[in-house]
Amino acid sequence: MTLPQRATVVATPNFAAGLDEARAFFAEQDEASAMERFRALRAELREMVETLRWAPAGGRPARFLGGRSVQARIRARKVEALAHEVGLPHLREYVLKQHVVLYAHSSDRVVLLALRHHRQLSYVV
Repeated sequence: MTLPQRATVVATPNFAAGLDEARAFFAEQDEASAMERFRALRAELREMVETLRWAPAGGRPARFLGGRSVQARIRARKVEALAHEVGLPHLREYVLKQHVVLYAHSSDRVVLLALRHHRQLSYVV
C-alpha cells in the first residue's frame, strides 16, 4: 500500500511580511502578552501547514472573489495576479482563530500568499 503524496507548502515574501506585521501589532497592543500570542499564531500556522500538505483544498473558497464593487474587483484582480505569478490555479482561504490565510494551490503544491486578521477588510498584496 502506498501513502498519498503530500503537497509542498511554501510561503511568499508577502506572507512573511504579514507575519512580521502581526508580531509588531501584538507588541504594540500589549507587550507583556505579545510573545505568547505570536507563539500561539505560529502553532496554528504549523497545524495549518500539516493539514494543507495532506489536503491542499482544505480551506474555504476565497470569498472576496465574488465581490461586486469596483474596489472588490480591483482587489480580486491583484490577488488573482499573485496566484498566476506562482502558477497555481486555485485560490482558497484557511481560517485560523483570529487570522485568515490566503493561499493558492494545485494537487501537489500550496503557496501561502497573505495573512490578515479576521477584522481587516482585505489582504495586503
